[in-house]
This record gives sequence, structure tokens and C-alpha cells, in this order.
Amino acid sequence: MAIFKWLNDSDKLIKSYLIHDLRESLEMHYLNIELHLEDSSKLFIKEFKEIGRRKYAFHWQKDSGELIVRWDNAPHFPKLPNFPHHKHLSDGSVEPSYDIPVDDVIRYIREIVENI
Repeated sequence: MAIFKWLNDSDKLIKSYLIHDLRESLEMHYLNIELHLEDSSKLFIKEFKEIGRRKYAFHWQKDSGELIVRWDNAPHFPKLPNFPHHKHLSDGSVEPSYDIPVDDVIRYIREIVENI
């Protein structure tokens, strides 16, 4: 799984992590991981994947619990382009997204954190 290459990243974006749940078989995987990042923010990763189906939520928040961004594909914004993929922003708005892999989420966060 792609997430595991990021858990030991060499640039130290990820300070520590907790694996709350991990299940894997030949036909599916489910993971629930909490990443503690160098800027004290947290990324909560939930992903379920089986043949022909993927459900995900990547929730990035400040140490205070305030939302920064959450990407998910819960089917509750059917009028958005690329439905059901969308992202929730800190101001409460929702924007279209895409079937985002965890690699892209980590890259996005790294760019933001490095430029703070």
C-alpha cells in the first residue's frame, strides 16, 4: 500500500503515526491511520478498497481540531463535478475534487507545510 512508503519518509513530515485498524486480503484492504505531522497538525486516513470499489476520507486538521481540508467520496454532493469526489475547506465550503490517492494528499500537505 502506498501509505506505508510515507510513514518512514526521509524529510520528516510525519513525526509519528497510529494504526487504528488495518485489514488486508487478496481482494480488499481497509486502513484507518492517524498521522502526526511536523507542524503539529494531524491527518486521519480512512480507506476501503476492493475490486471495483473505493471509499476514502482524508481529514487534515490543526492540533486544535479545526479542519484544514478533508477529501472524501461520500455521495452527499451529487451536483458537483466529479461526483462523488469532493473536498471540504476550512471556511465550510465544498469544492469538486477527484479520485485522489493518498500520495497526492501527502504531496499537497508537504507543499503547504514547507511554505509556512
